[in-house]
Amino acid sequence: MEARLRQLSSQLEGKIQWDESIRRLYATDASTYRELPLAVAIPKNLEDIKKLIHFARQNHTSLIPRTAGTSLAGQVVGPGIVVDVSKHFNQVLEVNETEQWVRVQPGVVRDELNYHLKKYSLFFAPETATANRAMIGGMVGNNSCGANSLIYGSTRDHLLEAKVFLSDGSQVVLKALDKESFQYKCGGQSLESKIYNNILELLSLPENQKEIKERFPKVSIPRRNTGYAIDLLLQTFPFKEQGIPFNFCKLLAGSEGTLCFITEVKLNLEPLPPVHIGLVCVHFNSVHESLQGNLIALKYAPRSVELMDHYILERTKENIAQRKNRFFVKGDPRAILVVELAGKDLDEVKKKSSDLETELRENNLGYYYPLVTGDQTKNVWELRNAGLGLLSNMPGDEKPVPVVEDTAVDVHDLPDYIKEFNEGLKRHNLYSVHYAHAGSGELHLRPIINLKTEEGQQLFRTVAMEMADLVKKYKGSLSGEHGDGRLRGEFIPQMIGDHNYKILKEIKNAWDPQNMFNPGKIVDAPPMDTSLRYKPGQPTPEIKTIFNFDRNQGIVRAAEQCNGSGDCRKLAFSGGTMCPSYMATRNEQDTTRARANMLREMLTNSTKSNRFDHQEIMEVMDLCLSCKGCKSECPSNIDMAKLKAEFLQHYYDANGVPFRAKLVGAFNSTMALASKFPGLFNFLSSNPFTSMVGKKVLGFTL
Repeated sequence: MEARLRQLSSQLEGKIQWDESIRRLYATDASTYRELPLAVAIPKNLEDIKKLIHFARQNHTSLIPRTAGTSLAGQVVGPGIVVDVSKHFNQVLEVNETEQWVRVQPGVVRDELNYHLKKYSLFFAPETATANRAMIGGMVGNNSCGANSLIYGSTRDHLLEAKVFLSDGSQVVLKALDKESFQYKCGGQSLESKIYNNILELLSLPENQKEIKERFPKVSIPRRNTGYAIDLLLQTFPFKEQGIPFNFCKLLAGSEGTLCFITEVKLNLEPLPPVHIGLVCVHFNSVHESLQGNLIALKYAPRSVELMDHYILERTKENIAQRKNRFFVKGDPRAILVVELAGKDLDEVKKKSSDLETELRENNLGYYYPLVTGDQTKNVWELRNAGLGLLSNMPGDEKPVPVVEDTAVDVHDLPDYIKEFNEGLKRHNLYSVHYAHAGSGELHLRPIINLKTEEGQQLFRTVAMEMADLVKKYKGSLSGEHGDGRLRGEFIPQMIGDHNYKILKEIKNAWDPQNMFNPGKIVDAPPMDTSLRYKPGQPTPEIKTIFNFDRNQGIVRAAEQCNGSGDCRKLAFSGGTMCPSYMATRNEQDTTRARANMLREMLTNSTKSNRFDHQEIMEVMDLCLSCKGCKSECPSNIDMAKLKAEFLQHYYDANGVPFRAKLVGAFNSTMALASKFPGLFNFLSSNPFTSMVGKKVLGFTL
């Protein structure tokens, strides 16, 4: 295979790498999963993607489309070729201000897109907690939404068209079709015609329609993200006489790269939201009480309702960047409900806030009701959005794990559902972190489990199975916005029934008969407790260090605090410092995440007496500026400057201190010497020939 990969490399304008280092960096995402890919491709244009599809088809391997790699269910983890489009497919192609739409490539960052659209007084509405680095391709793949889904829905609701490569390498456009256009698509023998005929045949059968309507999650749950969205396609013509026009984009959103390869999308835009908003940050004495308060808050037409529990709030006390965002927190509440209200002016917002507070007090719900307005609302949302990363701050091997962290039920079922959920955990002597989108019936629930042990991994599966039963009881969706991936794919037959699962498999086979696009997701998923990041029973090395890492219980656990959320992939427009080398190169290997992953990998698995003595670590550390941006801005508090200094000491112990490092260390004395001969120094550093020689010898620019 290496010879064939080398031949492919010579044909691409982009690049493809298959060395051990790059494969390790792309073996994980923001989930608990790890599997070494065959290779990593960075395509530069459409022709590169077409060649990759041809290669995969000829060599019986697979392609795994990837953007920012912030998926929480292992969507971009697998044994095939990871195709990272984040570096070159990141252009905003066209904005139509009149018709309010935009065409973009899949590697465009959501917040960067809105920064571009601000001058048109428009924005792309779905907003994930990772919006400052999440990319449109990933948002389509997972059908992402976020805090404002009460008003704007999910990515699926805004996806108008998509240009894609099918599995035979043909490029097609998926868009809304009238009756004649749909019939035209069904004619012919092309793969495109076959997928239209396939869906027509499957969804026209009365038995299939009956099963879908009866077995899919309740239609009252807006965040239904289990399997392919065939229940929504049933609402389109020709399956419903007065239905909306058929559009395969409904199926594409949430398909996790399993059907085709997206190269461009057309998105609906919304006018910028109202200026006058306020956040009522209601403090409660219990999570159950906050969920009762949530039902009252929904009467006031909020733009969003978000919950944070005391576990998250505790973690904010230890994070430099988030401590300043706690200004509205009073005491130690067990839960805070953030209710966003809007009005034509600030007085209307204050009136709504006052009325909400009055009704909550009348029902003995909550004890403190601060209203936050103006620029300070950003600080509240920063605190909420940091929740996922902050959870990794818990010292030790027990961590909140994403096992059933994306369930969605009817909002009126939420209090009873969460009560049963917590009772189920109690039977296993577990407790859970609660956070996220209470207003739309979804809470991200993370039981605290040690996945490094055999018992922990068994518990991981047991909890998943029991809670799938519970979600099914409430006719909910096992995924609300994070997708099925490797985590929930195994349970799709249970959630929608074997009959409907067979329909999903037939759709996958029609689109991708060779199972080339991201296999093992949605259909034919492997067991959810395989290919986990940690091997059960593998000891965590205790390594003697120069710096004190006792607070983290050792340097290995300090690196393990990185949960892959990818905050280090944010760009300059987002503000802050982290991570300057990634901002310059846009290469995954130059992120704080990559450095932490490589340290974890090598320190855990090295057989050398000096576990730091690995060139692979040096390669990812080289461009780290030791700026300390990550220490203050990473929600997981990764202090890469400290980790790098520790690494360099041990690496230099084994390999000697390079001349460049000695020169930097002696900067003051060498510059004092140069100042005695300024003419000579300036000539040598500016003359093209001597300057070039100097750069090569010294290892940096004079």
